Amino acid sequence: MTLLGERLQRPDAARWTTSARIAGLGVHLPEDWRSTSETEARIAAANPGLSLPTGIIARLTGVRGVHVRPEGWQTSDLAVAAARAALAESPGPIDLLVFASASQDLIEPATAHIVAAKLGLTAAVMDVKNACNSLLVGMQVAEALIATGQARRALVVSGEQPSHAVRWKLDGDAQFLRSFPGYTMSDGGAAVVLEASDDSGVGIIGSRFSAHSQYWDVGTLPTGGSINPHAIGGSYFDMDGRALERAFRRVGLGIFHETLAGLGLEAGALDFVAVHQVALPMHTRIVELLGVDPSITEETISAHGNLASVSLPVQLARAREQGRLRPGDLVALVGLAGGISLGVTVLRW
Repeated sequence: MTLLGERLQRPDAARWTTSARIAGLGVHLPEDWRSTSETEARIAAANPGLSLPTGIIARLTGVRGVHVRPEGWQTSDLAVAAARAALAESPGPIDLLVFASASQDLIEPATAHIVAAKLGLTAAVMDVKNACNSLLVGMQVAEALIATGQARRALVVSGEQPSHAVRWKLDGDAQFLRSFPGYTMSDGGAAVVLEASDDSGVGIIGSRFSAHSQYWDVGTLPTGGSINPHAIGGSYFDMDGRALERAFRRVGLGIFHETLAGLGLEAGALDFVAVHQVALPMHTRIVELLGVDPSITEETISAHGNLASVSLPVQLARAREQGRLRPGDLVALVGLAGGISLGVTVLRW
């Protein structure tokens, strides 16, 4: 018996039998872009007693700047902007809308309702949340519902708005370090239209997901839930970056090779690999550990920052715009998220 998150086909011709394919893809990155030098200047102005070495954010992460939502925009607006692009590419009825994001408009109701209302959709809706793996897990849920006949065409959307959780006023160097990830995170939106695949050679051919939840408290945004219901001091990122990196080292990336092996594939068979990106040095190291040629990846972290669950669709969109992603290509999506969770989805484009 296999778990839902480990639905892998046998390493023979049957592995190409697919239930869902990506019929539409849309991304939205706000035009407003804040450079890391501007970020550091703002931190220094708000904290005159803080010893902040010039250029430290770019040196440690490789991030040159981040996208910032327009004033008054909500996470749903970012998702809607991306959804309109995906639906323009693949028009037709939608019977399931999944809002999959680390962000949300409010705790209740599900942000999916707000997105659906803004799009004028009457589909069934739900929210899925799993940090930076949210959209990848949202695709997993939508594919499962398509495979069981409960949906025909699903719209999986994300709106990420980490800019509201950046801590500008600090009480010292230690708090700066624990708030550091927020200075490299970007606002953005992404959307994928998944539909039942009538072509057995095109679509999602296998996925595998895992969780290592003993590390859940390494990085948090502790606001609005039962632990801190009134968000007292908890509306900002709080993360031990070094502990998170150590945790990922312990966990490893074996899931990637296990997924490929379960499908009878090797890394050399892939045409494109999208990997969630947190920092440039870490991204370079992860690509090495995956054993794939860097030329079949798309580095986005330096120009766009950490886009959370929007990261993978942005890489797909950029690769497609550049002519590096073509129909028939074999693609792997590699998700890494706080919690900790990992996910790999392999598909024929």
